[in-house]
Amino acid sequence: MTEDAPPPGPAPVVVWGVTHGDRPFRTVQVHGVPVGLAHDITDVVRLVHAAGVRPADLDDPAVVRWVGGDKHTWV
Repeated sequence: MTEDAPPPGPAPVVVWGVTHGDRPFRTVQVHGVPVGLAHDITDVVRLVHAAGVRPADLDDPAVVRWVGGDKHTWV
């Protein structure tokens, strides 16, 4: 296994389904710890990078698990 490869097992990043309201958001977790609320894909990238997950390939299911929709689901 190379240093850049994700560890085996569940994806380190989970983006939960949309919470509806005046400004819908999705909760982002890294290694089981909530790291913030994302209102769009840019927020996900910012939160994931701030938590130290690099590279953050949002299309790689070994890195990110999208719950309740994909990266284009925000409403």
